[in-house]
Amino acid sequence: MDNLNNLDWPAPAKLNRFLHITGQRRDGYHLLQTVFQFLDYSDQIVFDVRTDGEIKLLSPVNGVEEEENLVIRAARLLKKNSRTKLGVDIDLKKILPMGGGMGGGSSNAATVMVALNYLWKLDYNAVQLAEMGLQLGADVPVFIHGQSTWAEGVGEKFQDVILDEPWFCVIVPAVHVSTAEIFSDPQLTRNTSPITISDFLEGKGTNDCESLVVSRYNEVAEVIHWMKLHVDSQSACVVPTRMTGTGACVFAGLATEQDAKQVIEQLPEHWQSFAAKGLNESPLQKKLKEVMR
Repeated sequence: MDNLNNLDWPAPAKLNRFLHITGQRRDGYHLLQTVFQFLDYSDQIVFDVRTDGEIKLLSPVNGVEEEENLVIRAARLLKKNSRTKLGVDIDLKKILPMGGGMGGGSSNAATVMVALNYLWKLDYNAVQLAEMGLQLGADVPVFIHGQSTWAEGVGEKFQDVILDEPWFCVIVPAVHVSTAEIFSDPQLTRNTSPITISDFLEGKGTNDCESLVVSRYNEVAEVIHWMKLHVDSQSACVVPTRMTGTGACVFAGLATEQDAKQVIEQLPEHWQSFAAKGLNESPLQKKLKEVMR
C-alpha cells in the first residue's frame, strides 16, 4: 500500500534484571516485581498490508500451531477490535530462543500491534494498545511501552526506570523451559518480601525462579556455575550472573562490548551465546519514531 511495507520491524529481547514473586491471586495469577531491560538483539518482522482482509503468516514457527502463534493472535485481536477491513502478510525472521525467558513471543505480539496500528492507520495510543496486549500475555504491555520498566502486579503496573546500559553476555542453554510449568510448580517461592526501586538500584534483587529451574535443568545449572566462577569475579563485570525470567537464558553484564565478547570467546564451544547492548529505549520505539518522521 505504501513504501513502509516490507520494512523490518524489530521485536527485541528483554532481560529481567531481577524477578520476585510476592504472592498469588485467587485466580492463579502470580504477583511479581521485576525490572525489564531491552537488548539491541531482535527478531525481525516484515509486514505487507493486504486489502482483502486476510491475515497470513508466511513463516510458521516449528512446534507452534498457527492458531496459538502470538503473531497471528495479535494481528487478529487488533483487527477484531478495530474492525478494519485490511489484512496483512507477516514474515517473521526469528533469532530469539523459544523458552529462553527473553520474551520472544510477547515481543513478537507487541511489534505486530505497534506496527499494524501504524500501517493500518488505526490511531490507537500506547495505553490502548497495552490494554489490548494484556489479553495476550502479561509482558506484552511492557514491550508496547518500550522503555526500561519497573513492573508489579501481574505485570500490568509499571513505571519507567533509568538503568545502566552495559554489554550483556547471554548464554542460551539447549533446553526449552516452560513458563507454565515453572509457575505451577508447588516448590516455587511465592512469598518474597517486596523491595523498592531504590533497593534494586542499590543492588538488591534475585530471580525467584532460578533455584527451581537449576534443580530441574542440568544445562542451566552448568551455565550458571561456569558464569559465576569465571565472570562474576572479573573487574569488568558490572551485573552479576543471573537467569532471566523463567529461564533458560543466563546473562551477566560487562563494562564494554570487548569485555562481553572476550567472555564469549572463553565459553565451552558447544554453548550458544551472543553479546548485546542493554538499552533503556526499545529498538521498536526507535523504529516507530523513525517511520513517523
